[in-house]
Amino acid sequence: MYSVHQGESVVKSPLIIINFKTYNEGFGNNAHQIAHSAEIVGQESGVTIGVAPNYMELHPISMHYAIPVYAQHVDGIEPGASTGHILPEAVKLAGASGTLINHSERRLTLADVEASVKAAKRADLQTIVCTNNTATSAAAAVFLPDYVAIEPPELIGTGVSVSKADPGIIESSVAAVKKINPDVKILAGAGINSGECVKTAVDLGTDGVLLASGVVKARDPVEVLRDLVSLL
Repeated sequence: MYSVHQGESVVKSPLIIINFKTYNEGFGNNAHQIAHSAEIVGQESGVTIGVAPNYMELHPISMHYAIPVYAQHVDGIEPGASTGHILPEAVKLAGASGTLINHSERRLTLADVEASVKAAKRADLQTIVCTNNTATSAAAAVFLPDYVAIEPPELIGTGVSVSKADPGIIESSVAAVKKINPDVKILAGAGINSGECVKTAVDLGTDGVLLASGVVKARDPVEVLRDLVSLL
């Protein structure tokens, strides 16, 4: 039996977001295990740990756990005749507090990114725009999302951390985003797999990290998450 928590968690830095993607390990009871692990370690450490589950899990996870819950994507549409699209207001009603936009596995044009950010803000969703390089990070910052998440796609899922393999892209993205608007926060992602990776990313100027398989596919998500927050 899962305990039920009402209300949204306060999101503060550093922020760790676990993207479930569509991994088999991210559905059903496994999804609840990951969310419960995020809640346990978040309460122990004081670090905000959120999750981005598949759409079917948004409502149950948001109701059962006192952690931020994010959609993996929303479309830049208004309520109406848009069959098959993801309406931000529906995501909000399902319990999400925010959404990813433009993940490398759900790439959008810049015009679509702008439309999705506007639609998500209309629904009072926190916005996290994923980018693949410094120029795109700067362009995304113009739309004033809450976060820009820099993730070199060639490192995603490799286990090779961006904070070790390409710290320069983090530093240059932080500088580019802050030049556009100092209020936009930055996350780093791709290959994040240890507390050292997280600490390095934060030391380089980010406000946290976005990761997936390192936690979702772990036999013991609590153990992995404890390591991720250990140096913060």
